[in-house]
Amino acid sequence: MNVSTNRPPVLVLVPISMLCTLVAVVFGRLAYGLVLPVMRETLELSYSQAANLGTLTALGYLVLLLYAGVFAGRHGGKKSILLGLSLGAIGYTGLSLFSAYPLLMLCMTLMGFGTAFTFTPLVSLLGAWYPERRGMVIGFAGSGVGIGILLAGALIPVITQTGDEASWRMIWASFAGIAVFAIVLVMIFLRDPPLHEEPVSMRQGLTIAYQNPHVMRMALIYGVVGLTYIVQVLFMYSFALDAGVDPQIAGRLVAVMGFVSIFSGPGWGWLADLVGHGRALIFCMTVAIVATLLPVIWPETWAFTVHFVLVGLSVTGLFTSVLAAATSTVKPQHAAMAVSFVTVFFALGQLIGPALAGLLIDWQQDFRLTFALSAVLMFVGALVSYSSLSVAKA
Repeated sequence: MNVSTNRPPVLVLVPISMLCTLVAVVFGRLAYGLVLPVMRETLELSYSQAANLGTLTALGYLVLLLYAGVFAGRHGGKKSILLGLSLGAIGYTGLSLFSAYPLLMLCMTLMGFGTAFTFTPLVSLLGAWYPERRGMVIGFAGSGVGIGILLAGALIPVITQTGDEASWRMIWASFAGIAVFAIVLVMIFLRDPPLHEEPVSMRQGLTIAYQNPHVMRMALIYGVVGLTYIVQVLFMYSFALDAGVDPQIAGRLVAVMGFVSIFSGPGWGWLADLVGHGRALIFCMTVAIVATLLPVIWPETWAFTVHFVLVGLSVTGLFTSVLAAATSTVKPQHAAMAVSFVTVFFALGQLIGPALAGLLIDWQQDFRLTFALSAVLMFVGALVSYSSLSVAKA
């Protein structure tokens, strides 16, 4: 059966994929930081307890990443996405109801599980249905993160400004309701692409990914992206303040970065489909390197302004290009495993990055060495991406 036969219309698939990304990634991973202040205060949690809840979500995501790829390969991406959204909905519902710390820990872990079962199978499903436009459709799915960040950043502080318990519980309950709505849409409109071979076990899938030199290169690049991106997210705002940028201006620059990222993902995806994922990735990393080096060389307001705009232009392109490239040299039934495999490296980079950056900043009492090394790592990633061009052709 041809992959284009009876496939979901792209105008249906793209909005649903954006909604799934918003529910799984923004609600499940990113919004906690915005809800945390009032949630911690009303529940009388220590900062350590609050941080541990966030760590559980990250660990839950990392632990099941590979198995989520195997599950999607065996049972189909649709079932995996439904399971992930359901786990997320249960977690959000629990947070809207429970106060006991062990139950909160369980809910946060379920949210991490939900992200693992939703996002990577979603990416592989999109690429399988639209292989000729995989970069563009994956880019649109990634735009759900930017939209979610903008909405969460605008609405959550307003809702929680009263500082009472009902405000943050209402937010988690709203997340649960939106997750249920996404589940219904997936059940009605989403379909698995046809497969022509039997699914593989986790060991076989890991072997396939590890022995594919192109996938291995994408995994290494995604590890660099994960490490450098989380360092930028955590410390560039502080770097701007330390350099004398007005806090309100710095906050607006972060908002501009999120806004720009909404539209850059599909654009980079279109370019990747046109010129090749490897070339698009090199272009993207070059933009990110320039963005990172500008404040290091000129720690002034104009340099930070250009930095945040360029990061907004490039960051979703990095995600889109890597994920699209990782699925381009494997069979459709192996795509979910390939995405899970490279995303493990991304997650490990995000775990390692903050600790290394924190040590460097404490040692130097300055941010410039940290971001200079980030640029060096990205340059290495660009070289690896260049080497992947000939491997992908082979």
